[in-house]
Amino acid sequence: MEYIYSALVLHSAGKEITEDAIINILKAAGVDPDTARVKALVAALEGVDIDEAMKTAAFAPVAAAPAAAPAPAEGGEKKEEKKEEEKEEEVSEEEAAAGLGALFG
Repeated sequence: MEYIYSALVLHSAGKEITEDAIINILKAAGVDPDTARVKALVAALEGVDIDEAMKTAAFAPVAAAPAAAPAPAEGGEKKEEKKEEEKEEEVSEEEAAAGLGALFG
């Protein structure tokens, strides 16, 4: 992240994003820069409109939170809902474990 932050600092200051400039910022921050990563970053940012990229990233769609369920009128219904939620969580955990098993053979 510090590599990207250094590029954003340069952009914010109105400076050209170059390998030397990024290396200088990283060294000033106490980071030992990896020249391969610096070269890759500069190459990746070549031709990119950073202002436009930040605008679109800042307003990326966010999933809406589900609406809260209305409070039950009786205590018995609440217990049933909790049991159902626990069953759903168990199934989700089992499915997740099965998915992980497929990853690791």
